Amino acid sequence: MKVLYAVSECKPFLASGGLGDVAGSLPQALRKRLVGCRVVMPLYDGIKQEYKDEMKFITHISVPVAWRRQYCGIFELRRNGVVYYFLDNQYYFKREGIYGHYDDAERFAFFSRAVLEIIPFIDFKPDIIHCNDWQTALVPVYYSAIYATMPGYENIKTVFTIHNIQYQGKYGNELLEDVIGLSENDRRLLEYDGCINFMKGAIEAANKVTTVSPSYAKEILDPWYSHGLDTILNERSWKLQGILNGIGYDMYDPATDKDIYAHYSADKPKNKAKNKAMMQKEFGLEVKPDVPVVAMVSRLVAHKGFDLVKAVLEEIICTSDAQFIILGTGEWQFESFFKDIASRYPGRVSLTLAFRPDLASKIYAGSDIFLMPSKSEPCGLSQMIALRYGSIPVVRETGGLRDTVFDSGLGEGNGFTFPTYNAHDMMHALRRAFEGYSDHDGWQILVKRAMSCDCSWAKSANEYIKMYKELIKG
Repeated sequence: MKVLYAVSECKPFLASGGLGDVAGSLPQALRKRLVGCRVVMPLYDGIKQEYKDEMKFITHISVPVAWRRQYCGIFELRRNGVVYYFLDNQYYFKREGIYGHYDDAERFAFFSRAVLEIIPFIDFKPDIIHCNDWQTALVPVYYSAIYATMPGYENIKTVFTIHNIQYQGKYGNELLEDVIGLSENDRRLLEYDGCINFMKGAIEAANKVTTVSPSYAKEILDPWYSHGLDTILNERSWKLQGILNGIGYDMYDPATDKDIYAHYSADKPKNKAKNKAMMQKEFGLEVKPDVPVVAMVSRLVAHKGFDLVKAVLEEIICTSDAQFIILGTGEWQFESFFKDIASRYPGRVSLTLAFRPDLASKIYAGSDIFLMPSKSEPCGLSQMIALRYGSIPVVRETGGLRDTVFDSGLGEGNGFTFPTYNAHDMMHALRRAFEGYSDHDGWQILVKRAMSCDCSWAKSANEYIKMYKELIKG
């Protein structure tokens, strides 16, 4: 079985979020299970030179972009058993950052078309092309409209994974011919709610549509979660499946993580207390071993539940001895709020306005509780990393949070949960966690149970393989 994994970002080369984590881990997990999985992504200017030095030039081709043709260089790099292809066009990709440019529609239309155009030149005809989010959503559309009947492209199946339905690739109708390069006959594939919608096109054209957790697959059929796509998703629900993401256990391992203060494991947890003390000292918290430390490592946006935190944080601080540590950047209102709180409660609240993976590791290892009260969460990786490091999650029951964190009030859970998007329900869940923390022996049992959870890619990779095989069999 051969899978070409098309993605707009991938760790360790260049990534901006969870999509990059998944692209960096899933293909390796598939390769370990003897699936011929290769990855294709743009050759961004921001990729480190050390990786560019490892790339081998294969050839260059000309890719149609509507009425014109654009240069595309094909480079190859082999890493950890996976072959990666990098597609070069300096006009589109020699820029700062990955997204947010005025011509993103054209940039990723070019990339999507190029993914199909390179197939005759890489000695790898895939059985499956697996696409991810709106940036590669045109691949199934182009395949259906143009390539399915071309020699050398027969019987390729397409899979489209929705990592975050909020970002759909919505543009004006004029892009159909001038940028995307499809005729009026194909408008039905892409037109939706008065505009061109890349994601809608993939939902229409792909053989299979997946999301990154079973709960999210159900939620996006509801208008509250779907950002307007519930109608087409309900019409195509027969091709929709939720497969839970995992995390790379080699990447996130407190027994080997070079960024934390001292190594530990579920079987040898003693050094977690050392990580806590050293984290408290480094981040300006009072060094108190018996006080629970609550962590949040996240974008500071309302979508992640920070409006709930803002509503009750001061009440929690005044009615408990808990400490809080926040790492991230985001909306001005939340950055300003936490700056004010940290200044008024020194030693109790620590704020670092940055995105630093090394600091994140220290916080996962040193904190006792990890708060994640998201409004919606397609899958979420932070709660899985927290479990891996023994920081007990307190989460809202939504999306992948519901599928990975189970309330310990029932006796066998690995965290604390609350169902409704309500600040005082969140506060109640935190207080239950504080009560649990006060029982030292019981808490240690909970920490070991959390660290023993299997959030690796093993089960998820097997589910993808099963789905691929079913597609190929037809």
